[in-house]
Amino acid sequence: MTEGPDVRDSQIDPALQEDPYALQKHLGFEITGWDKDYARVELPMQDHLGNRYGIPHGGVHATLIDTAMGFAGCYTGIPDQKRLAMTLSLNVSYVGQLKGKLLISEGFRTGGGRKTFFAEAKLTDELGTLIATGTGVFRYRGV
Repeated sequence: MTEGPDVRDSQIDPALQEDPYALQKHLGFEITGWDKDYARVELPMQDHLGNRYGIPHGGVHATLIDTAMGFAGCYTGIPDQKRLAMTLSLNVSYVGQLKGKLLISEGFRTGGGRKTFFAEAKLTDELGTLIATGTGVFRYRGV
């Protein structure tokens, strides 16, 4: 897994902070780190995120991984130059179970060009438990 910049304790530049979109509000996740080729998404575990076993639903894992990778590839650092992308391919491997109370996804842009980019992500909890990994291919919108 690619290691990104050490931004675990950094704040997002307030000028770059975006208002939460509908799905983000509904699920309750936050973008807590965002820099060139890197994004971090956090979601406290809540009962409504669980599957029939009471553990986080796999779709929640996939959503956090997809979101972190997408944001990682869309960072511009310029508030007036918002960049958007759509997912072309998403692969998720479920490798462990949540032991803590906070889901943390870190996404890393790993390559690409003018129209598409590649990314990978990991999903952990605040205890460092590896829960899932993912890879994706994304297309920039409007290019």
